[in-house]
Amino acid sequence: MGRLAAASLAGTAIEFYDFFVYGTAAALVLGPLFFPTFSPVAGVLAAFGTFAVGFVSRPLGSVLFGHIGDRHGRRPVLFASLALTGAATVAVGCVPSYAVLGPAAPALLLLLRFLQGLGLGGEWGGAVLLAAEHAPARRRALWASFPQVGPAVGFLLANGVMLALSAGLSDEAFRAWGWRVPFWAAGLLALGGLLLRSSLAETPQFRELAASGTRAGSPLAEVVRGHWRLVLLTAGALAVGYAVFYAVSTWALAYGTERLGVDRTVMLGCVMAAVAVKGALTPFVALLADRYGRRPMCLAGCAASALWMFPMVGLLHTARPLLMFAGILGALLAFVTMFAVVAAYLPELYEPRVRCTGAAVGYNLAGVLGGALTPMVATAVSGGAGPPWGVAAYLTGIALLSLGCFALLPETLPAAAAPGRAGAREAEEPAAV
Repeated sequence: MGRLAAASLAGTAIEFYDFFVYGTAAALVLGPLFFPTFSPVAGVLAAFGTFAVGFVSRPLGSVLFGHIGDRHGRRPVLFASLALTGAATVAVGCVPSYAVLGPAAPALLLLLRFLQGLGLGGEWGGAVLLAAEHAPARRRALWASFPQVGPAVGFLLANGVMLALSAGLSDEAFRAWGWRVPFWAAGLLALGGLLLRSSLAETPQFRELAASGTRAGSPLAEVVRGHWRLVLLTAGALAVGYAVFYAVSTWALAYGTERLGVDRTVMLGCVMAAVAVKGALTPFVALLADRYGRRPMCLAGCAASALWMFPMVGLLHTARPLLMFAGILGALLAFVTMFAVVAAYLPELYEPRVRCTGAAVGYNLAGVLGGALTPMVATAVSGGAGPPWGVAAYLTGIALLSLGCFALLPETLPAAAAPGRAGAREAEEPAAV
């Protein structure tokens, strides 16, 4: 399990590095380079629009790679999704600016961002099922949480490289070529990830499905026909996590640097420190889910998000680094209370024959609802001299929507899986739920 967890964590870290490095570049430099005819605010909105395309394509990726995962195995998904995302990310770093290519430059950016999202839409399902379907039932949330640490590691890698380049280069050099270096580095990371995954075994549950001849003939059709309500509920439930994370990691970065005049390095440092704490706490929160259940943790995270959005915006608006860090950290602690758990929760909600498709589609539809629009909506409603309370109201509304959806979902923690309960010995073996 340690080797499997490390491989799934490394893969998601690399893929989310690719995804996040684009978000950071969109907040810092892509607007003036690829949309120079727009006003500064409109340029940021346009850059965030290309950012949003990656979320729109993620459900399509989950359908494509989910079909592969449910028909041919979880393992092939891990290779194909990582190769696609890595290649698209390297290509982003090679796209000439608007000054060289004209309108073709943002069009190419849009296409490559679409391909990034397509690959990431398949990655999450493959990596999570690799861990969850190998894990013993009583520790499934713990082991499945390691792929959920990957986004934090990827974010820190992406922004760490951006931070080093931003601090070490002049503004002119950073805008001319420095911002491209993190995209080029994605190629080496992808090759390393593919090598690490080359020795992984297929999951026991898929091998059982293949041996018994009970694989789904058309996974998407079965999900739409028999699980459409579950897909919609999981998408609505997880929307708040995406909204909160991309509000603090993407919109807050642009708002702090463009509107509040906070130094770019300071803003990146505040966000990175909070994300590091969030990543470190993920396995510990997952242990609580293995003891007390998946649904209670998710409900608690949603409630905390709803209560914290207005204080977060107020703290962010102070432009004081420690207060901004406190606001961002509080939001991410609420976030991790939910998202440390969902890697076990979503697979347990779906039957094994359509699990790769159903769990990934629900997860990535949530990205469209919560992640794609949040930076654009937040930028549009954060005008004026005072604190952007409209952003807080928007995020609180999404939190309440997600709270209602989680309330309608069932608990999936098996009675035998909780430590100390009868039957825990049997739960030590990997089991379908």
